[in-house]
Amino acid sequence: MNALLSVSDKSGLNDFARGLDSLGVTIYATGGTERALRDAGIPVRALQELTGFNEMLDGRVKTLHPNVHAGILARRDEPRHLQELADREVKLIDLVVVNLYPFVDTVASGAGHAQTIESIDIGGVTLLRAAAKNHDHVLPVVRPSDYPTVLAALKDPAGIPPSLRRHLAAVAFGHTAAYDAAIGEHLRDGQGSAPLPEDFTLGGHKLRDLRYGENPHQSAALYRTAEGGGMAQAKQWQGLELSYNNLLDAQAAWSLVGDFSAVAVAIIKHANPCGVAVGTDVADAFDRALASDRRSAFGGIVAFNRPVDATVARSVVELFLEVVVAQSFDQPALEIFKARPKLRVLQPGPGPSQLALDARPITGGFLVQSADHTGDTLGDARLVTAKAPDDATWNDLRFAWTTVKHVRSNAIVLAHQGATVGVGAGQMSRVEAVELAVHRAGPRAEGAVLASDGFFPYPDGVEVAARAGVRAIVQPGGSVKDSEAIAAAEAAGVAMVFTGERHFKH
Repeated sequence: MNALLSVSDKSGLNDFARGLDSLGVTIYATGGTERALRDAGIPVRALQELTGFNEMLDGRVKTLHPNVHAGILARRDEPRHLQELADREVKLIDLVVVNLYPFVDTVASGAGHAQTIESIDIGGVTLLRAAAKNHDHVLPVVRPSDYPTVLAALKDPAGIPPSLRRHLAAVAFGHTAAYDAAIGEHLRDGQGSAPLPEDFTLGGHKLRDLRYGENPHQSAALYRTAEGGGMAQAKQWQGLELSYNNLLDAQAAWSLVGDFSAVAVAIIKHANPCGVAVGTDVADAFDRALASDRRSAFGGIVAFNRPVDATVARSVVELFLEVVVAQSFDQPALEIFKARPKLRVLQPGPGPSQLALDARPITGGFLVQSADHTGDTLGDARLVTAKAPDDATWNDLRFAWTTVKHVRSNAIVLAHQGATVGVGAGQMSRVEAVELAVHRAGPRAEGAVLASDGFFPYPDGVEVAARAGVRAIVQPGGSVKDSEAIAAAEAAGVAMVFTGERHFKH
């Protein structure tokens, strides 16, 4: 049996190679792998003994040779293939052990373009694909964690089970697919509003398994993409293991506060904000966000778009919260959080708080869209009523409009003086979403502004808001009954602004 080894990740390499040698396997290896094995005193032959061809182009070409790929791709059950190899004195290769140049790590390190390009593996990908294609006869091995399993199978007198061969082939193809996806993602990055590609791939490397998914009977894992950072690679200062739901809610909260240039705090429950506020400082914003709906905040996730200090930490530990997310934490704050040892304290990795693309699966495929990035603006705001907002009202409308895009549709947000006072989320009827927001606000609806993620199909939602004392409304407009909604606002003395854009979040 002949094996070809070419690995960037050399963990477990020596023990694996010694195991192969003890089984009588002849080991061939490329440059760095060959040197590592020789230094460890393990018998190894240079790749050139197979090819009769020295590396060239600074190592860009070394395994791309017919003697290598013919030895891998030959069918052992096809006499003509074996005869061709014999005629050309080409050796069979029965085991291919390859892991690829660390492209993702190179990108994450902030390396320049030239170094990043040199980290794109060509020969390794080709070796794995060839071995995986011919897995009925050749074992493709990617992960050091599979070395013990492979050695055990090679020792087994019963031979290597077909299920293991298929498993290793699937791992190899999955690895090369994710590798190529990472390269594509990196090269697409920064192309702004370029059209979505004809071929779209999702690739990632598993960081860890999660306890379970949304429910205990569902399995789940956390993956990172080529760019990494963000919530996927948040530093966890303390607390229980993160769950699938924790991460989803933490991302929702982090995205929301990331939309504000002012100091902002968001408290999220089940992916919807129950309290959002801007403030003069972090403590002020937190107090005002919490006041929006203290009851719903129980067991929630809170995010800050500024560093957290001891003053804020003392307020946080007075509550039962699952997760706190912030740009950073000072040491006194971290000490205070220890009073709540189960509280998960997260500091997202570098990179934007927002997603660039939003991908969701459907049966037989998936949907991809550019993310809803508008920041804290009002779009193409157009006043449609005689009553005009004053400066303070315009500020509240902008705040409410920024917040409502982070609420599940149908979505209504009531806000006053830079803080939410009532949220109506995920209702099947828009007027019911208004009723829910008004109910949550109670007397605080008096003098508040209202943001609606979609247009009002009937004037009833406007009428409910007006009766509650709402002073101004911002909505996309575009309904065939816009005139009726405007008339209802005019009759109640409520200012209404159309933005010309909607913010559905399904």
